[in-house]
Amino acid sequence: MLVLLFRILSFLPLRVLHALGAALGWIVYLLSPSHRRRLRENLEQAGYGGHLRAAIAESGKAIAELPFVWCAPQERVTRHVTMENWELVQRQLDAGRGIVFLTPHLGCFELTAQQVSLRVELTVMYRPPRQSALKPLVEGARERQHMHLAPANLAGVRMLVKALRGGQPVGVLPDQVPQEGEGVWAPFFGRDAYTMTLPAKLAQLGKADILTVYAERLPRGRGFAIRFVPFEGSLDGDAAQQAAAINRQMEKLIAFCPAQYFWSYNRYKKPQGVEAPHPETVA
Repeated sequence: MLVLLFRILSFLPLRVLHALGAALGWIVYLLSPSHRRRLRENLEQAGYGGHLRAAIAESGKAIAELPFVWCAPQERVTRHVTMENWELVQRQLDAGRGIVFLTPHLGCFELTAQQVSLRVELTVMYRPPRQSALKPLVEGARERQHMHLAPANLAGVRMLVKALRGGQPVGVLPDQVPQEGEGVWAPFFGRDAYTMTLPAKLAQLGKADILTVYAERLPRGRGFAIRFVPFEGSLDGDAAQQAAAINRQMEKLIAFCPAQYFWSYNRYKKPQGVEAPHPETVA
């Protein structure tokens, strides 16, 4: 039923879906105390409390646009997308170097890998959704075109490294909270967040470069602007320093369209089995 519903909704114009999504965002905000509290706390922590109303609407749009992104014909989706700075990607591909694409939960992050895979083979780290009903939708959407799914385990990491060493790009969501042993505590908007160490390891093992990318949701359903942004940090130092550099880059991307970040995500949670950060380490 869910798959059928998404396919029906995919026929609606994007501007209609975004209008419905804005209303949905307010409904969830008003009905869910935990969602409301976390969204407000994370916005305040990052210094973006003034974007609250816009963030509420954008959170709903992020859900309502999924039928369009996942189920609409690829040609129709692509007509709503512009790409900026693709030459940064092409330069690396022409040089035969792998690319680690880092995409935070910003804007329509589902769209970035989809559109990149229209132009080049792409392997992305994939963790099945908790809701089993979503699995056929997510996997069907992500296996279109030239996208390959790597499981979130050691075998998947090997797939990513192999792709990088072959001069192909890979994609990772760097602001997902990893599991025990897969991350370190690093500052994110002034508070320690358990942060994955995988991106830096992939760049080093695959002899690849990091490039960040996000898809900004344009006003009034006009579409999306995918922007490639050079990684300005350094991967020198230990794992904690590397993770901090990546978090700083994510903060810079979020600053471009702060209302469109996934602020309701429990970014500061402590995974089971992980020791809490020492208070004095919190920036």
